[in-house]
Amino acid sequence: MRIAIAVAAMVLLAGCSSAPEPIPPSTPEAAPAAPPDALAPFYAQRPEWRDCGDAECTKILVPLDYSDPGGDTIELSMTRVPAEGESIGSLFVNPGGPGGSAFEYAKAADYIVSSPIRSVYDIVGVDPRGVGLSDPIRCLTDAEIDEYAAAEGTPDDPAEEAALLADVAILAGKCEENGGPLVDHMGTIDAARDLDIARAVTLDPVLNYLGLSYGTALGFAYMTLFPETTGRMVLDGVLPTDLANEEISKGQADAFEVAFEHFAADCAESGDCPFAGEGPQVATQLRDFLRALDGKPLATTDGRQLTESLGAFAVLSYLYFPSDDYPRLREALASAVNEGDGTALLTLLDERRNRSPEGEYLDNSTDSYYAVTCADLPFTGTDDDVRALARTWAESAPTFGAALAWGLPVCRDWPVRAEPLPALAEPRTLPLIVGTRFDPATPVQWAERLHAQIPGSGLVIWEGYGHTAYLQGSGCVDEAIDRYLLVGEIPTTPRICD
Repeated sequence: MRIAIAVAAMVLLAGCSSAPEPIPPSTPEAAPAAPPDALAPFYAQRPEWRDCGDAECTKILVPLDYSDPGGDTIELSMTRVPAEGESIGSLFVNPGGPGGSAFEYAKAADYIVSSPIRSVYDIVGVDPRGVGLSDPIRCLTDAEIDEYAAAEGTPDDPAEEAALLADVAILAGKCEENGGPLVDHMGTIDAARDLDIARAVTLDPVLNYLGLSYGTALGFAYMTLFPETTGRMVLDGVLPTDLANEEISKGQADAFEVAFEHFAADCAESGDCPFAGEGPQVATQLRDFLRALDGKPLATTDGRQLTESLGAFAVLSYLYFPSDDYPRLREALASAVNEGDGTALLTLLDERRNRSPEGEYLDNSTDSYYAVTCADLPFTGTDDDVRALARTWAESAPTFGAALAWGLPVCRDWPVRAEPLPALAEPRTLPLIVGTRFDPATPVQWAERLHAQIPGSGLVIWEGYGHTAYLQGSGCVDEAIDRYLLVGEIPTTPRICD
């Protein structure tokens, strides 16, 4: 089971709340350093914005390789939703992934930020290089993505191990073969450099930013490279940039286990759970059901099969957000368990992965997820290391631990390693860091850790379940983020929100 943690933008209507009078983000006390002469033409771009349906859209050019600015270029797609009132500047947004479309996320401005923020900020989204509409990288065909996702991901014998390791080597080779020159330049550090050119194109003296999940890694990279033009920056659901791939995967395995147990307890109390007993008994039966798919996958109405990998991925994908989604997952599980029909469960996964009923993937999030993740987070362990990790992780995280461990080798065979980030310089404006207590994809410890690494930063923790916190149901969280973006107010002590 290969679990590409690609974060979908959760679209929730913002609630109304009182807000302070906005104070425009200040301009740098001293003018930021001019870009190198070779980059000056990129910073001087003044593209034409066109109407694209309740938003303005444009394209800009950035260097493919920042060590060769005079060489090939990449075209990035940008969108801007103007403020409803008098604008105090742009708020750049990124929903995560890597592989999530900031372009499409920004176009949902009415739903991704509160009304007070919507009133005074232009909401801007730039699809990162190789993602979405920005010269999208392609590694696999749609059929190959289907085959790869369905393949055995928790091998039980040497033959299955060999097949899995061959599969991941093929994926790396496909990206090297089909990704073109872009595959060598997909690291987050280059995407952050692109973001500064986009800031200059919008004529904003500083970058104000709302980043979720992987978007926090992009925001942190920007702070590191451009501390003098860092504006108000909200980092919600922190993904560390300084941990190894196996450290991140282990943290997610344990956190998803907590979310899985929360779903099992909720299912037990729902009255329509397809499994009997209390939460722990439901969790055991659901794990057993998923494992049974290894030897006997379920048929679906479109001719595919619900394998163990796909079944577990479908369940995992419904643990990202608060329990509002649980009824749909229970219903789909009931169809699979009671009727032997995997269609509903696979349909839920298709929705999460943006796969059409005709079998077309409507974005390149799978390709770009691996192209960015494996460049940023190489894995250097041996096959024996992976076997040992799979055994160990399965003890603390019996649902997803082994699968996440066996997902590591794909980044061992990757053809390129991204440039590492330099040490963090003190940013001109300190960030507001946000974590969710029971976040399955970005454990709250990572937010607390980053807060400790940046003295003076703000920290808000929501005592809730689900991935990221802004506009997920806590007025306390929303108020803290809005006050920061509107007037720059940072909590002097960690703020804990129910």
